[in-house]
Formats: sequence, C-alpha cells, structure tokens
Amino acid sequence: AGTITATATQAQYADLAEIYSADEDYEAGTVVVFGGDAEVTACTEDVDHRVAGVVSTEPAYLMNSDADGVAIALKGRVPCKVTGHIEKGALIVTSSIKGHGMQANQVEAGRVIGKAIQSKEGDGEGVIEILVV
Repeated sequence: AGTITATATQAQYADLAEIYSADEDYEAGTVVVFGGDAEVTACTEDVDHRVAGVVSTEPAYLMNSDADGVAIALKGRVPCKVTGHIEKGALIVTSSIKGHGMQANQVEAGRVIGKAIQSKEGDGEGVIEILVV
C-alpha cells in the first residue's frame, strides 16, 4: 500500500486520539493517567495532575496507529465513565473510583479532562458523553 494525501471534510466519529501503552487492556470510557507499569494506567486519585485522558471508542483520527496500547482521546466527544452527580457543562476530573471521572468545578489548570455534555443524577457510577478539552 502507498501513502494517500487528501483533505478530510467530515468524519464519522467524534474525537482525535493517540495510542499509548497501557498496563491493562482498558475498555472505552476509562479515565487514565500517566503512570503505572506502562505509559498510562486507570486513575485512582481525585483531581490527579497526571491525567492523560479517556479511552476512545472509535476515533475519527488515530495517531501512532501501528503502536500497541489503547487509544486515548485527546480532543473531541467521547463516552466517559463517571461517578456521582454530574451537571451538564461541569468540568470533569479524575476520581478515586478506578477509571472514573467526577465533577469538580473549582480546579487548577492541568487537572481537567473535559466538560460534561450530559448530566447524570445520583451518587452511583455511569457513563456520559464529555467533550475532551
């Protein structure tokens, strides 16, 4: 196969992602941080400054596509595992629940994963769409 040079005008999927080596095979929506035995691992701390992103479902553009690991959404719209009450538009950060994000609207720069596109009621765990920023 050769190299194709073209201009994309639209994409079926909604995020830009890059492959990172992971210490486990994480499912889509898992919140990961830099650390562990590989480049990334599931988050386990509230508002962790090591945040890397969210495991992508099917990225519109995937960088380092030949590498081994998981696709981490760097920008765009993706499902995200969350815990606790989430308000639409809230900032999403890491939580102490492994691989889940949570709402935290007063945080330092560099600790935010994205913004909630959907709300979630209640204290339990769930999955919502977020905009990775």
